[in-house]
Amino acid sequence: MELSERHQEYWRKNLRITAILLAIWFVVTFVVIFFAPQLNEIVIMGFPFAFYMGAQGSLIIYVLIIWFYARRMNQLDNEYGVQEGEEQ
Repeated sequence: MELSERHQEYWRKNLRITAILLAIWFVVTFVVIFFAPQLNEIVIMGFPFAFYMGAQGSLIIYVLIIWFYARRMNQLDNEYGVQEGEEQ
């Protein structure tokens, strides 16, 4: 099945969004913890930064990633006419 140029553009945008969000996820999950000793010099609300990111900060960022992805994909779906139909 040959995809039209419009479908290819849709998938390029989809993959770009996914790659950017995965990069953010990777940084929050692995890079922050890798540099934990250095980041612990920063204090947020009385807690070292690495501890805060492990306890709450990363969870907040994960929820924001999910929210942004769902919102942006709904916009893309509407823009390219591939949105889900209304259920009755």
